[in-house]
Amino acid sequence: MTDYRDMWQDLGMDLETHDLLCAALPQSFGDIYLTQENRPEGMAFYDFVVSEIHGIRPAELVKLKEDGGKVFGTFCVFVPDEVVVACGGAVTGLCGGSQFWVPEGEKVLPSGMCPLIKASLGAHFGKTCPYFSVSDVYVGETTCDGKKKAYEILGADKQTYLMDMPQMKRPQDYEKWTGGISAFARMVQEVTGVELTAEKLGDAIHLINEKRQALARVHAARKADPLPISGKDVLLMTQIAFFDDPARCAQMANALADELEARIERGEGVFPKGTKRILVTGTPLAIPNWKLHHIIETSGAAVVCEEICTGTRYFEHLVDESATTLEGQFQALSDRYMQNNCACFTPNPGRVEDIVRLAREYRADGVIDCNLKFCTLYDVEKSSVAAALEQEGIPCLALETDYADNDSEQLRTRIGAFIEMLG
Repeated sequence: MTDYRDMWQDLGMDLETHDLLCAALPQSFGDIYLTQENRPEGMAFYDFVVSEIHGIRPAELVKLKEDGGKVFGTFCVFVPDEVVVACGGAVTGLCGGSQFWVPEGEKVLPSGMCPLIKASLGAHFGKTCPYFSVSDVYVGETTCDGKKKAYEILGADKQTYLMDMPQMKRPQDYEKWTGGISAFARMVQEVTGVELTAEKLGDAIHLINEKRQALARVHAARKADPLPISGKDVLLMTQIAFFDDPARCAQMANALADELEARIERGEGVFPKGTKRILVTGTPLAIPNWKLHHIIETSGAAVVCEEICTGTRYFEHLVDESATTLEGQFQALSDRYMQNNCACFTPNPGRVEDIVRLAREYRADGVIDCNLKFCTLYDVEKSSVAAALEQEGIPCLALETDYADNDSEQLRTRIGAFIEMLG
């Protein structure tokens, strides 16, 4: 492993505390991922990325900054990466998936707040995430009340740009989001010093579409039985996609998809044919939050689809590439991103329809609706999700958890009983 300590020090990170995080991750990753049998060879790339998760990509971003580029740290699938890429910048996801960061976050946030938000602020203020440190600008969005207040706190410490996300899906809301993307583009041009043109944005739209199509190929392979790849491995690939260079992400995902499609042709799987198939829905699973998938896939079932932001919402739907003006491209971006059925919308029948549709497409035997504690939006939607699935004859288990491991055995008991009930 390359020594990145000088880089971390230059980024102003707390090296002593960061060492504790780095010491814990290999054991956790090894226990969850490297114990799997017959994994696709293409997963070696993603294993390597995790082995240097706070080194190799941050080093690339540091180099981009040295060459005059800018880095935009984002929290949500609604931020249009295409605009940043078109202006020569880079987009990176930000840390927020571990209990390690929660105590630091609770120094500036109430304890009764979503652990994802607390972990994100804890990673920033604790100076233990290089993606926060290397970012020139954080880009937030008004998808929930907790995030809105968290961005106020972050904005007092580093430049934070807030996109005003519509809360409904009326024609005027699509128009509002088009204007929001246009305003975002003006900010990106100011920060990067690069003029946005229709040609540049068209190229970026095409690139990100290629990334989405590559990710979709991998996910589509999970419709097969036997499954050619575990749900854990696909989750890892999707989580890393939020951080990676988009062209490389597409290349590696396509290579993995080629391997999976060949496995399907041979009838080769990582689980026995007929293994119970689970669709997971609920709140996002930010890296390194692998608890739920690990429990499911060591309890006799397999995760075949995720209707979450770190799942189908990240890659479904392409941006129309036919527009030749910036105004038309902003509209095309708005049309695509507004198809994401986040629980922030009201009314929100689209998400329930997506869950039912995906359960059918991926031939799920059951659905697990798992939410992070204190995530009010998704918690409220549990009843409508359960009612719709009951009407369709699809069994559903609703769970609540956080990042700590003290509920793992309770979750295992409930999940095991649910899988047994599936027959």
